[in-house]
Amino acid sequence: MKESSRPLEGLRILDFSTTIAGPHCSRLLADMGADVIKVESPEGDLMRSRPVQRDGASTMFGQLNAGKKSIVLDLKRPESIAAIKKLVAKVDILVENYRPGVMKRLGLDYPVLAAVNPKLIYCAISGYGQTGPMDSSSV
Repeated sequence: MKESSRPLEGLRILDFSTTIAGPHCSRLLADMGADVIKVESPEGDLMRSRPVQRDGASTMFGQLNAGKKSIVLDLKRPESIAAIKKLVAKVDILVENYRPGVMKRLGLDYPVLAAVNPKLIYCAISGYGQTGPMDSSSV
C-alpha cells in the first residue's frame, strides 16, 4: 500500500517569524508537509534563549521550529536582501510577524516582493493589526 502524501507537500514557505504566533503558524504548515525555511538574524531567534532549557537549548524554540530548515542572514546587509529576493522567487508563501513597518523599511514588503513573485502569498501576523491611530504613518 502506498503511503499517502501530506496535504501541503510541495509548498515552499519563507518564515521570518519569531516568538510564538508566527512560528506556531509555520510549524503547522511544516507538519502538513510544507518545506519551511526559517530566516534568523545572526543573533538568533529570541526564543532560543527562553526557559525551559534542556542542554542549553530552549524546549519552546525546539517545539515551535521542528521540521523547518534554517538560514542566518543579516537583513541590514544588501547582499542578504538580494538573497531573500532570490528565495522569494522560488517560494509560495511568506510568513512574518515583525512590528508593522519593519518589512517595508527592509525593502521586503508585499509590493516589492510581489514584483519578484506575483503568485506570492504574504502573511503578516500582528497582535493589534498593521495600522491604527498610533502607527508611524499617522504621526
